[in-house]
Amino acid sequence: MPTSPLAPASFPNLPSVKGVQLSVAASGMRYSGRDDLFFALLNTGTTVGGVFTQSLCPSAPVEWCKNIINRKSARALLCNAGNANAFTGNAGQAVVAKSAKSVSDLASLNPEDVFLASTGVIGEPFHPTILTDHLPMLIGGLKSPNFELWKDAANAIRTTDTFPKGGYAKIGKTDAVVAGIAKGSGMIAPNMATMLAFVFTDMKVEQKLLQVATENAVNQSFNCITVDSDTSTSDTVLTFATGETGVSVEGHELEFQEALNNVMLGLAQQIVRDGEGATKFVEISVTGAENDAAAKEIGKSVGDSPLVKTALAAEDANWGRIVMAVGKSGQLAERDKLRIWIGDELVAEHGMQSEVYDESRATEHMCGQEISIRIDVGVGDGSSVVWTCDLTHGYIDINAGYRS
Repeated sequence: MPTSPLAPASFPNLPSVKGVQLSVAASGMRYSGRDDLFFALLNTGTTVGGVFTQSLCPSAPVEWCKNIINRKSARALLCNAGNANAFTGNAGQAVVAKSAKSVSDLASLNPEDVFLASTGVIGEPFHPTILTDHLPMLIGGLKSPNFELWKDAANAIRTTDTFPKGGYAKIGKTDAVVAGIAKGSGMIAPNMATMLAFVFTDMKVEQKLLQVATENAVNQSFNCITVDSDTSTSDTVLTFATGETGVSVEGHELEFQEALNNVMLGLAQQIVRDGEGATKFVEISVTGAENDAAAKEIGKSVGDSPLVKTALAAEDANWGRIVMAVGKSGQLAERDKLRIWIGDELVAEHGMQSEVYDESRATEHMCGQEISIRIDVGVGDGSSVVWTCDLTHGYIDINAGYRS
């Protein structure tokens, strides 16, 4: 599959995170000639925060993780790509229980300190040995992460992704860092798409604070993106804090939250840039809404609209579709107060097309790969930014043949 034209020039040079060891392996579950298993071993004392899909049909690994997320410790993470282990009934539950038990036996851990994630096809059971038979290799191959290992890990969790996704940030002036990887390309409209993100820090962060920080970062990143308006059964974001630098988050709360926000936002935007069949990266900025939540809903209504997204693909400045999407959002809006820009071109105001509108300038902007749409609702102080992509025939080609 060709790499997305919106992909970053290269995979970032992620630093090592103290207290984290990684490994990858190939199970052959669905893919041949590539790694599809990712394993992380975390030092004693590691805490975890997590946010999961709000789908009412969650995968077995999501249910497992939700049941253990409030524990004070996390020691391992096992992820497979190719099969979501979702809608697999008791067989799926048996896979997660057996996987956690096998990891705990081999690494001398408590099973409830083992986190699991799966991504891929829904509704296809598999035997746990396809995972557990590779655990000795995974545990034996553990190493402190470097550039190549981070990249291998990001590649191992891909499904329809065309490039590996990673990001990192230093935490203020401390020695601690935040680094993470993600996967996602289609079934993306996180509601906490198929979307996974695993983020690690060597700062010492108490579990309750880490949970709050993770939720805050997700709300400003993964919950502000959409590729196709579909929320996966498997969405999982996990943040692990090993504390191995000895630097406590106390006194550094703002710096830690900023670093976590930056890493998650970077990962989220890479997912949009890898939207299935995407040729345009689109930022939708909404101001003047009734409140911030209303602004986000308006942005998502525009970003989810097939009519808006196909106009973007066609480089057609059909701004009436944006008006339509604002109006259907269910949020407070008044026709005569609404203003819309495509790039720097004011296209609509006072309930009609702007007198200064030049469609050629709007079209010129839409011919680029980076598209900006601004909407001022004019009814309040709420604001939000949502990121999306266009909808091309490539999306149909990828998803019509996903299982074949």
